[in-house]
Amino acid sequence: QVQLVESGGGLVQAGGSLGLSCAASGRTFSSYVSSYVRGWFRQAPGKEREFVAAINRSGGSTVYADSVKGRFTISRDNAKNTVYLQMNSLKPEDTAVYYCAASPVLGSRPEEYTSWGQGTQVTVSS
Repeated sequence: QVQLVESGGGLVQAGGSLGLSCAASGRTFSSYVSSYVRGWFRQAPGKEREFVAAINRSGGSTVYADSVKGRFTISRDNAKNTVYLQMNSLKPEDTAVYYCAASPVLGSRPEEYTSWGQGTQVTVSS
């Protein structure tokens, strides 16, 4: 497994932008394999954790939830072992704790991800 640490959450007005970062540590082969795919999930109070976006190791394949498509962009810098989530045109319904996760496969189900960060709060005011 790898260790993941998110940063960049905060409070923003509707229509604004916010960027999240997720730094990974772990230099074993197993940690390399387990972080081949990096994803973002979010969980609002009283709701289940939901998929937001994911990206494979090369950055050539990305997947987005329909609710964020066209507004959010996931990217990664492998030299820095960091994944980013740029969030534009934010809406109040984007308010949630955002979690970074790592997986050996490109998927959208939480059970496919083997490592998780501690989460960072994003609040969008109307």
